[in-house]
Amino acid sequence: MAVIAIVFDFDGTLVDSAPGLAASANVVLDEWGHPPITVEDAQNFIGDGMAVFSERAVAKGGGVLKAEDQEKFVARFRAIYREKDAEETVLYPGALETLEMLADSGIRMGLCTNKPYEATLPILSAVGIDGHLSAVFGGDSLDGIRKPDPRHVLAVLDALETSPTEAVMVGDSPNDVKAGQAAGLTVYAVTYGYSLGPVENLGADRLIDSLAELPGLISAT
Repeated sequence: MAVIAIVFDFDGTLVDSAPGLAASANVVLDEWGHPPITVEDAQNFIGDGMAVFSERAVAKGGGVLKAEDQEKFVARFRAIYREKDAEETVLYPGALETLEMLADSGIRMGLCTNKPYEATLPILSAVGIDGHLSAVFGGDSLDGIRKPDPRHVLAVLDALETSPTEAVMVGDSPNDVKAGQAAGLTVYAVTYGYSLGPVENLGADRLIDSLAELPGLISAT
């Protein structure tokens, strides 16, 4: 069956968000008396939402984010991130051109990210790709459901009015591969993202070095 839709991950797939996340986290870490993290640290902390990112950032400096402090810490992190991240987040090379080509060919496109929905929207607008994504689901869009839960991906497909056999998932992490495959999609993993280990070990159906490969791959299916 021909592919008519693509579900994209966000951080590490369409955009390089590590610099903005590191900068925002470091403001809060400093306020709370913890040492800063590096951009490389941020790359390793991305993928499981801001609460887990916060826990990892505090732990990196030898601290512990207590359960009773987490909500306040994450709220402050999220507020600063909304101010900073759109300024420091950049599209990966070829991302905009690829989305434009896919849109011109009639491919439906959606976004499935564990980043909070309200933090995602301004970044999509700032990097100029919001108009190409017909369905956007953040990590808080569904109550208690986010990747690697396949229902997160399936919700995007439902919004795109597409079945799993007609769609491809494109991501960079174990969460993307697990969620996409469990939802019944073919999964492409990018080799340049934030995978915590060798991308070859993720078990994706195909590896791609650039988003620019997508139009050719999709048209060949």
